Amino acid sequence: MIRLIQYGTTNTYLIKGKSGAVLFDTGWAGTLNAFCRAMGEAGEKVQDISYILISHYHPDHMGIAQEIADMGPVILVPDIQTGFIHGSDQILERDRKAAFKPIRDSEIRTFPIEESRQILKELGIDGCIYSTPGHSDDSISLMLDDGSLFVGDLNPLYELELHKGTRIGESWDFLLGKHPKRVYYGHAPAVDLRTGPVDRFLGRTTSPDIYALVKKMTRLADKGVPVDAIAEKTGADPAFTEDVIRMYVTHPGVSVQGILDRIEIKGK
Repeated sequence: MIRLIQYGTTNTYLIKGKSGAVLFDTGWAGTLNAFCRAMGEAGEKVQDISYILISHYHPDHMGIAQEIADMGPVILVPDIQTGFIHGSDQILERDRKAAFKPIRDSEIRTFPIEESRQILKELGIDGCIYSTPGHSDDSISLMLDDGSLFVGDLNPLYELELHKGTRIGESWDFLLGKHPKRVYYGHAPAVDLRTGPVDRFLGRTTSPDIYALVKKMTRLADKGVPVDAIAEKTGADPAFTEDVIRMYVTHPGVSVQGILDRIEIKGK
């Protein structure tokens, strides 16, 4: 079972197996109380979490990992991430308003990433952890055998054409070769890859008129409406809205078709 534990700007996922659970990512330092409250509202207990798995060690994904670990769960660290665990410590320690606890290396569980299937099997979870660099060198993704894919901050699929030939593109090519069915992002709504082309990238269940949607976005941008307000007014995914407006602003005179071509939505 997969549950979104929403309590801040980072999507945190509780993945429950037959014998235990994995918490995929955490939030910023200072959000522990909000996390515990969200867990309670979801009918879940922190003590029932077996492992914490961090997609990458940026402040907004590992800020309360040690505080959660102090309540029982163990931080699970693939070998490719061991050199990055404390990469955000100085950033978080400078924020005096939010108490931050660095991860205690002596209490983590490290393992060769090639053995991830066996580790997850201990919890009754069928899947693998893969190295997927691009957003950061330590970025990992978790792919379950049922097609559920957790990618942290790996750039969203609708940007894929922009990243062809880069490490981001290579990581996505690798993951798409595993035939995922649903993608769970770190800061955007999950998307179902089995739905229609527009749905797949916008995370919707019904297809809007993509041309009309983008045209409306550009008209609002011409009026000086902020990106977040454009997303709210049109009902589009915020990340998609940001990409459309960025393309529109950085390519003066570009047509709707040109915008769609550049983010490779149409024809997917």
